[in-house]
Amino acid sequence: MEVLMNPEIQETSSHERDQTAFWFPGRWIGGLSLLIGPLLLLAAALLRIQFHYFYDAQLAAYADHPVLITAAYSCFVLGCLFLWPGIITLVRFIGMKHPALAIWGGMFTILGLIGRVFHGGIDHMAFQLVNVQSLVLADKAVNDSYHAFHIVRYFNGMMMFGWILLAIGAYRSRTLGLIRSAALASMFFLPLGTLKGTRFESTFLILGLCIALVPLGVKVLRDGPPPSRKAIIWTIVCVVVESVFLILSILFPEFMRR
Repeated sequence: MEVLMNPEIQETSSHERDQTAFWFPGRWIGGLSLLIGPLLLLAAALLRIQFHYFYDAQLAAYADHPVLITAAYSCFVLGCLFLWPGIITLVRFIGMKHPALAIWGGMFTILGLIGRVFHGGIDHMAFQLVNVQSLVLADKAVNDSYHAFHIVRYFNGMMMFGWILLAIGAYRSRTLGLIRSAALASMFFLPLGTLKGTRFESTFLILGLCIALVPLGVKVLRDGPPPSRKAIIWTIVCVVVESVFLILSILFPEFMRR
Protein backbone atom coordinates (compact mmCIF):
# COMPACT_ATOMS: atom_id res chain seq x y z
CA MET A 1 0.00 0.00 0.00
CA GLU A 2 2.87 2.38 0.80
CA VAL A 3 4.38 1.77 -2.65
CA LEU A 4 1.06 2.56 -4.32
CA MET A 5 0.61 5.78 -2.38
CA ASN A 6 4.19 7.11 -2.54
CA PRO A 7 5.22 8.29 -6.05
CA GLU A 8 8.91 8.50 -5.07
CA ILE A 9 8.97 4.81 -4.21
CA GLN A 10 7.15 4.01 -7.45
CA GLU A 11 9.74 6.00 -9.43
CA THR A 12 12.63 4.25 -7.69
CA SER A 13 11.11 0.82 -8.29
CA SER A 14 10.56 1.66 -11.97
CA HIS A 15 14.19 2.81 -12.31
CA GLU A 16 15.44 -0.43 -10.71
CA ARG A 17 13.32 -2.50 -13.10
CA ASP A 18 14.74 -0.55 -16.06
CA GLN A 19 18.29 -1.34 -14.90
CA THR A 20 17.72 -5.06 -14.33
CA ALA A 21 15.42 -5.80 -17.30
CA PHE A 22 17.12 -7.53 -20.22
CA TRP A 23 17.94 -5.50 -23.30
CA PHE A 24 20.32 -6.11 -26.17
CA PRO A 25 23.29 -5.65 -26.26
CA GLY A 26 23.20 -4.79 -22.56
CA ARG A 27 24.75 -2.04 -20.46
CA TRP A 28 28.33 -3.32 -20.45
CA ILE A 29 28.63 -4.20 -24.13
CA GLY A 30 26.75 -1.06 -25.16
CA GLY A 31 28.74 1.23 -22.88
CA LEU A 32 32.12 -0.22 -23.86
CA SER A 33 31.11 0.04 -27.52
CA LEU A 34 30.34 3.74 -27.12
CA LEU A 35 33.79 4.18 -25.57
CA ILE A 36 35.98 1.97 -27.75
CA GLY A 37 34.38 2.33 -31.20
CA PRO A 38 34.85 6.10 -31.65
CA LEU A 39 38.37 6.02 -30.17
CA LEU A 40 39.44 3.30 -32.62
CA LEU A 41 38.11 5.37 -35.52
CA LEU A 42 40.01 8.39 -34.24
CA ALA A 43 43.21 6.35 -33.90
CA ALA A 44 42.80 5.17 -37.51
CA ALA A 45 42.38 8.72 -38.77
CA LEU A 46 45.45 9.95 -36.90
CA LEU A 47 47.66 7.05 -38.02
CA ARG A 48 47.15 7.82 -41.72
CA ILE A 49 46.70 11.59 -41.55
CA GLN A 50 50.18 12.30 -42.99
CA PHE A 51 49.29 10.73 -46.35
CA HIS A 52 47.02 12.10 -49.09
CA TYR A 53 43.57 10.56 -48.82
CA PHE A 54 43.08 9.30 -52.41
CA TYR A 55 43.69 5.67 -53.37
CA ASP A 56 46.97 6.08 -55.29
CA ALA A 57 48.62 7.83 -52.34
CA GLN A 58 47.19 5.25 -49.94
CA LEU A 59 48.65 2.39 -51.98
CA ALA A 60 52.02 4.14 -52.16
CA ALA A 61 51.90 4.73 -48.40
CA TYR A 62 51.26 1.03 -47.86
CA ALA A 63 54.23 0.13 -50.07
CA ASP A 64 56.51 2.36 -47.97
CA HIS A 65 54.89 1.87 -44.53
CA PRO A 66 52.98 -1.45 -44.56
CA VAL A 67 52.79 -1.85 -40.78
CA LEU A 68 51.53 1.69 -40.18
CA ILE A 69 48.88 1.57 -42.91
CA THR A 70 47.77 -1.91 -41.89
CA ALA A 71 47.35 -0.69 -38.32
CA ALA A 72 45.39 2.36 -39.49
CA TYR A 73 42.95 0.43 -41.68
CA SER A 74 42.62 -2.34 -39.08
CA CYS A 75 41.70 0.22 -36.41
CA PHE A 76 39.08 1.70 -38.72
CA VAL A 77 37.44 -1.65 -39.47
CA LEU A 78 37.58 -2.62 -35.78
CA GLY A 79 36.04 0.73 -34.88
CA CYS A 80 33.09 0.06 -37.20
CA LEU A 81 32.71 -3.49 -35.88
CA PHE A 82 32.83 -2.37 -32.26
CA LEU A 83 30.54 0.64 -32.72
CA TRP A 84 27.29 -1.02 -33.77
CA PRO A 85 26.33 -2.19 -30.23
CA GLY A 86 26.81 1.41 -29.09
CA ILE A 87 24.52 2.63 -31.86
CA ILE A 88 21.85 0.16 -30.71
CA THR A 89 22.30 1.46 -27.15
CA LEU A 90 21.81 5.04 -28.34
CA VAL A 91 18.78 3.92 -30.35
CA ARG A 92 17.30 2.44 -27.17
CA PHE A 93 17.45 5.80 -25.41
CA ILE A 94 16.03 7.67 -28.39
CA GLY A 95 13.28 5.10 -28.93
CA MET A 96 11.79 5.71 -25.48
CA LYS A 97 10.46 9.05 -26.75
CA HIS A 98 10.87 9.04 -30.55
CA PRO A 99 10.68 5.46 -31.87
CA ALA A 100 10.45 6.39 -35.56
CA LEU A 101 13.65 8.44 -35.48
CA ALA A 102 15.33 5.69 -33.47
CA ILE A 103 14.35 2.90 -35.88
CA TRP A 104 15.27 4.63 -39.13
CA GLY A 105 18.31 6.44 -37.79
CA GLY A 106 19.65 3.29 -36.18
CA MET A 107 19.01 1.10 -39.21
CA PHE A 108 20.63 3.53 -41.67
CA THR A 109 23.62 4.16 -39.41
CA ILE A 110 24.30 0.46 -38.87
CA LEU A 111 23.97 -0.07 -42.62
CA GLY A 112 26.64 2.59 -42.99
CA LEU A 113 28.97 0.77 -40.59
CA ILE A 114 28.41 -2.47 -42.52
CA GLY A 115 29.15 -0.61 -45.75
CA ARG A 116 32.44 0.72 -44.36
CA VAL A 117 33.45 -2.82 -43.33
CA PHE A 118 32.61 -3.93 -46.89
CA HIS A 119 34.92 -1.23 -48.23
CA GLY A 120 37.52 -2.36 -45.70
CA GLY A 121 37.55 -5.76 -47.40
CA ILE A 122 38.20 -4.11 -50.77
CA ASP A 123 40.99 -2.04 -49.19
CA HIS A 124 42.58 -5.19 -47.77
CA MET A 125 42.57 -6.91 -51.17
CA ALA A 126 44.07 -3.83 -52.84
CA PHE A 127 46.92 -3.75 -50.31
CA GLN A 128 47.58 -7.46 -50.87
CA LEU A 129 47.96 -6.77 -54.59
CA VAL A 130 50.88 -4.51 -53.67
CA ASN A 131 52.46 -7.46 -51.84
CA VAL A 132 51.85 -10.25 -54.34
CA GLN A 133 52.23 -8.21 -57.56
CA SER A 134 53.53 -4.62 -57.41
CA LEU A 135 52.51 -1.08 -56.58
CA VAL A 136 52.09 -0.26 -60.27
CA LEU A 137 49.84 -3.25 -60.96
CA ALA A 138 47.84 -2.67 -57.79
CA ASP A 139 47.32 0.98 -58.74
CA LYS A 140 46.19 -0.03 -62.23
CA ALA A 141 43.80 -2.68 -60.87
CA VAL A 142 42.15 -0.23 -58.49
CA ASN A 143 41.97 2.50 -61.13
CA ASP A 144 40.41 0.17 -63.71
CA SER A 145 37.82 -1.22 -61.28
CA TYR A 146 37.14 1.86 -59.17
CA HIS A 147 33.66 2.43 -60.60
CA ALA A 148 32.74 -1.25 -60.92
CA PHE A 149 29.23 -2.25 -59.89
CA HIS A 150 28.59 -3.31 -56.33
CA ILE A 151 25.19 -3.19 -54.67
CA VAL A 152 26.42 -1.47 -51.49
CA ARG A 153 27.13 1.74 -53.42
CA TYR A 154 23.43 2.35 -53.99
CA PHE A 155 22.82 2.59 -50.25
CA ASN A 156 25.47 5.26 -49.64
CA GLY A 157 22.95 8.07 -49.27
CA MET A 158 20.91 6.44 -46.51
CA MET A 159 24.11 5.18 -44.84
CA MET A 160 25.28 8.76 -44.41
CA PHE A 161 21.83 10.22 -43.64
CA GLY A 162 21.45 7.88 -40.70
CA TRP A 163 23.76 10.07 -38.61
CA ILE A 164 21.46 13.06 -39.19
CA LEU A 165 18.40 11.12 -38.04
CA LEU A 166 20.24 9.82 -34.98
CA ALA A 167 21.40 13.33 -34.07
CA ILE A 168 17.87 14.74 -34.38
CA GLY A 169 16.49 11.90 -32.28
CA ALA A 170 19.24 12.25 -29.66
CA TYR A 171 18.51 15.97 -29.30
CA ARG A 172 14.73 15.70 -29.28
CA SER A 173 14.82 12.86 -26.74
CA ARG A 174 17.30 14.84 -24.62
CA THR A 175 19.75 11.96 -24.74
CA LEU A 176 22.39 14.43 -26.00
CA GLY A 177 22.56 18.19 -25.82
CA LEU A 178 22.62 20.49 -28.83
CA ILE A 179 26.42 20.63 -29.23
CA ARG A 180 26.94 16.88 -28.90
CA SER A 181 24.01 16.19 -31.22
CA ALA A 182 25.55 18.51 -33.82
CA ALA A 183 28.89 16.74 -33.38
CA LEU A 184 27.15 13.41 -33.98
CA ALA A 185 25.43 14.76 -37.11
CA SER A 186 28.78 15.89 -38.55
CA MET A 187 29.61 12.23 -39.27
CA PHE A 188 27.35 12.68 -42.31
CA PHE A 189 30.33 14.36 -44.01
CA LEU A 190 32.89 11.59 -43.36
CA PRO A 191 34.09 10.30 -46.77
CA LEU A 192 32.77 6.87 -47.72
CA GLY A 193 34.33 4.53 -50.28
CA THR A 194 37.33 2.46 -51.31
CA LEU A 195 40.80 3.37 -50.02
CA LYS A 196 39.64 6.62 -48.46
CA GLY A 197 42.36 7.98 -46.23
CA THR A 198 42.16 10.87 -43.79
CA ARG A 199 41.14 14.22 -45.25
CA PHE A 200 41.81 17.42 -43.33
CA GLU A 201 38.30 17.56 -41.92
CA SER A 202 37.98 13.82 -41.22
CA THR A 203 39.86 13.98 -37.91
CA PHE A 204 37.56 16.74 -36.63
CA LEU A 205 34.46 14.81 -37.73
CA ILE A 206 35.55 11.68 -35.87
CA LEU A 207 36.59 13.79 -32.89
CA GLY A 208 33.01 15.08 -32.89
CA LEU A 209 31.82 11.47 -32.77
CA CYS A 210 34.01 10.92 -29.70
CA ILE A 211 32.62 14.05 -28.04
CA ALA A 212 29.08 12.83 -28.71
CA LEU A 213 29.37 9.18 -27.72
CA VAL A 214 32.26 8.63 -25.30
CA PRO A 215 30.63 10.54 -22.38
CA LEU A 216 27.41 8.64 -23.06
CA GLY A 217 29.37 5.39 -22.83
CA VAL A 218 30.74 6.42 -19.44
CA LYS A 219 27.23 7.30 -18.27
CA VAL A 220 25.83 3.96 -19.43
CA LEU A 221 28.57 2.02 -17.64
CA ARG A 222 28.15 3.93 -14.39
CA ASP A 223 24.35 3.80 -14.33
CA GLY A 224 23.79 0.41 -12.76
CA PRO A 225 25.23 -2.39 -10.63
CA PRO A 226 28.67 -3.92 -11.26
CA PRO A 227 28.88 -7.11 -13.35
CA SER A 228 28.21 -10.41 -11.64
CA ARG A 229 31.00 -12.88 -10.83
CA LYS A 230 29.71 -15.23 -13.53
CA ALA A 231 29.83 -12.45 -16.13
CA ILE A 232 33.41 -11.58 -15.14
CA ILE A 233 34.50 -15.22 -15.37
CA TRP A 234 32.95 -15.68 -18.82
CA THR A 235 34.53 -12.45 -20.02
CA ILE A 236 37.96 -13.61 -18.87
CA VAL A 237 37.44 -17.00 -20.56
CA CYS A 238 36.45 -15.37 -23.85
CA VAL A 239 39.42 -12.98 -23.76
CA VAL A 240 41.86 -15.81 -23.00
CA VAL A 241 40.48 -18.06 -25.75
CA GLU A 242 40.59 -15.24 -28.30
CA SER A 243 44.14 -14.31 -27.22
CA VAL A 244 45.32 -17.91 -27.61
CA PHE A 245 43.69 -18.10 -31.05
CA LEU A 246 45.35 -14.82 -32.07
CA ILE A 247 48.80 -15.96 -30.92
CA LEU A 248 48.44 -19.31 -32.69
CA SER A 249 47.34 -17.61 -35.91
CA ILE A 250 50.45 -15.40 -35.81
CA LEU A 251 52.86 -18.24 -34.99
CA PHE A 252 51.24 -20.69 -37.41
CA PRO A 253 49.72 -18.69 -40.32
CA GLU A 254 48.83 -21.88 -42.18
CA PHE A 255 46.38 -22.55 -39.34
CA MET A 256 44.21 -19.69 -40.64
CA ARG A 257 43.90 -21.30 -44.07
CA ARG A 258 42.12 -24.39 -42.81
